[in-house]
Amino acid sequence: SLSVHGRFGCLRAQYESETLRVDLFEERRSLLGFVIWNIIYVYQMSNLQGDYNQKIDYVFKVVLIGDSAVGKTQLLARFARNEFSVDSKATIGVEFQTKTLVIDNKTVKAQIWDTAGQERYRAVTSAYYRGAVGAMLVYDMTKRQSFDHMAKWLEELRGHADKNIVIMLIGNKCDLGSLRAVPTEDAQEFAQRENLFFMETSALEATNVETAFLTILTEIYRIISKKTLTADDDDADGNSSLLKGTRIIIPSEQETGKRGGCCGKS
Repeated sequence: SLSVHGRFGCLRAQYESETLRVDLFEERRSLLGFVIWNIIYVYQMSNLQGDYNQKIDYVFKVVLIGDSAVGKTQLLARFARNEFSVDSKATIGVEFQTKTLVIDNKTVKAQIWDTAGQERYRAVTSAYYRGAVGAMLVYDMTKRQSFDHMAKWLEELRGHADKNIVIMLIGNKCDLGSLRAVPTEDAQEFAQRENLFFMETSALEATNVETAFLTILTEIYRIISKKTLTADDDDADGNSSLLKGTRIIIPSEQETGKRGGCCGKS
């Protein structure tokens, strides 16, 4: 039978016949990305199929990004299922969960996407951000390096997602106050400079987790519903932008003070 090297050699020959030159590592990354996103697509379609049986007014995709081991998966588990696992394993590839809630008498399905923070999973980056209307940049407030990497994550996000995506900076693990390595003031300054919402959370103690997700989802709803109302007004005047196939762009928000806190801070 063919060795692993032999099998990938066959793949290389196929790629070269199409004038593509990729090394073995890139082939494996591409294959991984292809498999992951096909699995997610099938799951997402089957998940959305259930929406026909339940009236869903809006579906909002929100992505969680940040270094490995900052608590992204735990934040998602706490929000979606009110669970916390002390022996949680590192995320492999991509996961997502949904939660349906009511905002302003409208039924909103939140699709929260979680990806591994390791560099080797960057092959699925562009597809991960596609269609997202919200993002949470998560750092561990006990690890200064995870906060210092926020600028890199933000740059990547803005390079792949819609430029007007609603973004919240999350300082997780605020229950470990004695180990704090990132002063709240540093995070507030960064959030204000980059026009981000900001909140400190604890997935372990469920501090501000629900509030953080509801804040970003409510802000997305406020923007989307306002755009929908504007489109309806245009339609009444016979000038509907929707009929022209114009893409609705979420406007950037400048007017709100986007800061929050943890454990009594604000």
